[in-house]
Amino acid sequence: MDSRTKDIEVQFREAIQGSGMSCYEIAKRAGVVSSQLSLFINGHRSLTLTSAAKIAGVLGLELRPVKTGRKPIKKKR
Repeated sequence: MDSRTKDIEVQFREAIQGSGMSCYEIAKRAGVVSSQLSLFINGHRSLTLTSAAKIAGVLGLELRPVKTGRKPIKKKR
């Protein structure tokens, strides 16, 4: 499975674990509770989008669209 088809949570866990920083350090820099991050890393809970965005900022990550061959969903007016 390549990174384009991996679940976003799996990719996020791999980025956190591969960052070279401890969960405590990431959590402290992001302003989230370290136990929340630890539970996420161990697959026991999810993160809120707000927490994930803060952690992504610490890791220098960004969410961006990837071309999948699917048609985009049109917004209703």
